[in-house]
Amino acid sequence: MKNILLCVSFLLVASLCKSQDKENVERACLNYLEGFYEGDTTKLITALKPTLYKIGFWKNKTTGVYDFDGQMSYRQALNYAKNVLDKKHFAEVDAPKKVEVLDIMKTTAAAKVTAWWGIDYILLSKQNGKWMIEEVLWEGPLEK
Repeated sequence: MKNILLCVSFLLVASLCKSQDKENVERACLNYLEGFYEGDTTKLITALKPTLYKIGFWKNKTTGVYDFDGQMSYRQALNYAKNVLDKKHFAEVDAPKKVEVLDIMKTTAAAKVTAWWGIDYILLSKQNGKWMIEEVLWEGPLEK
C-alpha cells in the first residue's frame, strides 16, 4: 500500500511540475506577444534572452515571393516595442493572439505564436527555474 501511495504521490508531483512548466512557457510567449502589441519593454525583458536570435520572412506584395527580412536582436526588439508605445501604434483589439505549446522537456521547450504579423516558432530554455525565449523563426503575413 505504501508503494502505491508513493507512486501516486510521485505522479501527482510530476504532473503539477509539467503543468507549471506549461503555464510558464505560455506566459513567456504571451509576454513576448504582448510586449510587441502593447509596446511594453518590461514584458519583453522578462521573456527574451539578451542573446535573442530572431529571423523571419515577409511576403513581397509585388512578386509574391517570401524574402528574408533580416535578424532582430534583443536591443532591436526593445526599440521596436518602445516605438510602438511612443507612436501609440498598438495592435488592433481583435488582432490574433494565440500561443500553442508544442513540446516541453526538462530544459527546452517549443511553442507556436500566432500574431497579426504572422506565425512565430519559438524555442525557449529553462535556466535557474525561468523559461526564456532563445530563438524565434517567423513568417508573415497571415494568409487569409
